[in-house]
Amino acid sequence: MELGIGLFGLGTVGTGVVKILQQNAHQITERTGANLVVRHAVVHNLNKQRAGFVQNFPITDQPSDILNNPDIQIVVEVMGGISEAYDIIKQAIAAKKHVVTANKDLIASHGQELANLANENGVDLYYEAAVAGGIPILRTLATSFTADEITRVAGIINGTSNFILTQMASNGLTYENALALAQEKGFAEADPTNDVAGFDAAYKLIILSNFAFGVQPVLGDVSISGITNLTDLDIEDAQSFGYGIKLLGVAQRVGDSNNAISIEVAPHLVPFDHPLATVHNENNAVLVNGESVGEVMLYGPGAGEMPTANSVLSDLTNVATNYTPGKPFNTFNQNLDLAKPSQRVARRFVVVDVADTPGAMYSVTGMFTSAKISFTDLKQTPAKNGYARLVALTYPASDAQLNVIKTTIRNADGINLVSEYKIFS
Repeated sequence: MELGIGLFGLGTVGTGVVKILQQNAHQITERTGANLVVRHAVVHNLNKQRAGFVQNFPITDQPSDILNNPDIQIVVEVMGGISEAYDIIKQAIAAKKHVVTANKDLIASHGQELANLANENGVDLYYEAAVAGGIPILRTLATSFTADEITRVAGIINGTSNFILTQMASNGLTYENALALAQEKGFAEADPTNDVAGFDAAYKLIILSNFAFGVQPVLGDVSISGITNLTDLDIEDAQSFGYGIKLLGVAQRVGDSNNAISIEVAPHLVPFDHPLATVHNENNAVLVNGESVGEVMLYGPGAGEMPTANSVLSDLTNVATNYTPGKPFNTFNQNLDLAKPSQRVARRFVVVDVADTPGAMYSVTGMFTSAKISFTDLKQTPAKNGYARLVALTYPASDAQLNVIKTTIRNADGINLVSEYKIFS
């Protein structure tokens, strides 16, 4: 059986897809029983030089060349963006073509709608490559945890921010210098906002939450904090207490009956002896906690030509192996309330600048006492420019309690809240 592929996008990932299909054609056919052939590619820039594969198929800039081609049964979308990709995938599904995409922004925004449309038309919609590059996390969640109740999914799911934090922690670089290095090496875009502000990780966490908990969150349901305000002093202080700082996406069931879900992307302190603390540079890792299995971690490259292309190929071979009327990638669906601030509880790392005046330090401790937050560790550095730096590790406290502290500090003279991060455990 021969299956034709129409490829939208022939950049880094698209090129990797063609390379693997051409280099491993015999192996793919042996395993799936199908001969997967790229019949056409559509790109924006026809003048761009492309290398690394045999161009034995036409390349044009007209989507209809693929969408109206009856010899193409599978559409692969790796062009990025939301609006145009959304229209193309809708048309492909309506034309009864299976779809494989790596577009996390699109799936996080319109995934449920497109999945329903695919189901109505009896075709597959797969998007393993949309989350964590080469790590097969979505298919693992969809197939290996069906009898278990997942309580938490968490991890490092943005390689750019992890590279920057690694360089700051290991090589003493400032945030600005680490970002410049990431851009030089191609790990960060010229405009890195999507990565460093946490939005890229948030889109991925939305998809992970859907697979792990059966919920349908939107971007507004995710609490998002990036790494742009994190300083080398924060990293040094965290290290002095035995922690590294990682940008984590964390979705977990909370509340007395575990009937609510907290979805957050933010820098967290991670103990040096925790597996996530050993994940460096552009690599990703995802932890899954289940009531039966305990804790499982999947680790690997979170981006790059071949790892991401390999995830696309995983979806392609799955379509080829099960070439029957489509079954949704993820069928898990349930209702969970969004967690209230009082239900989001964790130990905290809090940094406060305090004016070097009599009674100021007493005022700070009084604020925490009023909010019923106690310290496990406290560190004060000598005053600079009239202010001392107070670093505190707390016992578990809720977001609601921290909000009281933040409001009180905003209204106080001579006291500034510098940083506040959760401690991951």
